[in-house]
Order: sequence, then C-alpha cells, then structure tokens
Amino acid sequence: MTTHEDDLDDDHDRGLAFDVGTLLARRGALKLLGGVSLLAIGGCAAESVSTSAGRLTSTPGAPGAASSASSAGATGGPPTAEVPDETGGPYPGDGSNGPNVLDDSGIVRSDITTSYDTATTRAEGVPLTVNLTLTGVAQGYAALAGAAVYLWHCDRDGSYSLYSPGLESENYLRGVQESDAAGAVTFTTIFPGAYSGRWPHIHFEVYSSVEDATTSGPIVKTSQIALPMAACEQAYRTAGYERSAQNLAGSSLTSDHVFGDDGGVHQLATVTGDASSGFVANLTIGV
Repeated sequence: MTTHEDDLDDDHDRGLAFDVGTLLARRGALKLLGGVSLLAIGGCAAESVSTSAGRLTSTPGAPGAASSASSAGATGGPPTAEVPDETGGPYPGDGSNGPNVLDDSGIVRSDITTSYDTATTRAEGVPLTVNLTLTGVAQGYAALAGAAVYLWHCDRDGSYSLYSPGLESENYLRGVQESDAAGAVTFTTIFPGAYSGRWPHIHFEVYSSVEDATTSGPIVKTSQIALPMAACEQAYRTAGYERSAQNLAGSSLTSDHVFGDDGGVHQLATVTGDASSGFVANLTIGV
C-alpha cells in the first residue's frame, strides 16, 4: 500500500495559522529575516527545453527592478515579492512529527537520490536538478552566503521516506545544503510524483546556518515549491509515473489548497530540460 500526505494525517497542509503554533512549540520564536520570493528563469516547452543548469543570482538594488517575481526574471532584477509561509506537511523528518534526520551526519549532501547510513536504496525516477539562490530582503536582495536549505519531497509513487509503509528505514529525497558565496545551493534528485489532493511540489525549510539546521535551531522560513504543468505532464509520461499522471489530471495549480490562493505565482519554478536527459528547476529565494 502506498501512503501519501493526506492518508496519514488530516492536519497536513492546513496553512500557516495551524503550523506556526507547531513550529513555535518545537523550535522557539521564528526568526523572520524578511520575505521569500521565488524567481523562475527560462521557458518551459511542452516537449523539450534547454537543459542549461546555470544558477540564478540577483543584483542588489538593480535599477528598474521588476515589481513581481515573474517579471524580475525577465529583467534580471532581484525578486520583490515574498513567498507565502506554508505548512511543512506531516512528513518533514525534522523531529517535529516523529523521525529527525537533521541530526544525522549524512544529511548534509547535494545528491539526495539515495538513502544514506545503513540504507542505500536509490529512488527511481526522472532526474531533476534543483538550483536555488538565497538572497536577503533586508540586505537589498544581496546574496546570502552560509545559510542552509533543508529540502525534501515524495518519490515517484507519492510516498515519503521515513513515514510511508515499507519506507520507514529509508531516508532518500532529503538533504541539507549550505549556500555558497553567491547564495546558491544545488540538489540532485528525481522529479516528485503527484498524489491525490495535491499539486506536484517540493518542501523546503531555510535556516540561518547549517549548524542551526542540524541542531534543531530556529527555522527562518518554511514553504513549498510548485512545479509547472508542462514539465509535470512530460515527466509523468515516463514509466513508473502512471499514477501521478492520473492524479495530475484531477488537480490544478489554482485549486490546490496550498498554492491556490494566488495561483502559486510566487512559488512556481520554471523547469528546463526534458524527461530523457533530466530537468533543471531554477528559483531565487529572498529571505
């Protein structure tokens, strides 16, 4: 039996008001350093697009900076809209709901396709590279070096390591990366599946440092990344994603109870590449 987010916990993805209480109780006061905005670059064709894996950077205080995340991508200016705080769901693996991988020595890694430590199972699926760039809202969207991102998502069956039946001993598709001098982090993973009730997405938490991330320090931001329909449709035509294709057909970004409030405009990544050679998702996150 495959278990998804909405199969085990009716409280998942109930929004910020519900989750802030949980986060405060677990980690103490939430240190908000500013807004988070998502900037997607490039275009996404239905069948094939550029596979360039270039990372995004933002220029602090650039003249004529765009007034929205999407238009900022066209002008090269910094993001200027805050990404909404979102629930981490019932399967965060950060100690707030059962298992905690953040204190594991193997959690700081870029390639999250395999389990680590005593488990070595590889999650099968279409390759996906996630390039994120952290910028500081209070610093005029200058690059944030030395911050940390914890990223996790379901596998192609819609199941989560650590939680779903048969995956309790697996910890794949979870990892922490420290941002470099340009504020950039990169994760090598697979394209997540779609399960009933949710649009395809990736979870993330931002911390001030790797030390905070791995010692139950305060979370700066919890949110989710939405994936564009064209990339999802192509990925889900690949063997192993049949159930995801069915679930995608019954959902939409605008009706999703996480992204639907604004159509995911500040959380929607632009994905380049194709299902054969792999996809690349690019986002800039203002913190």
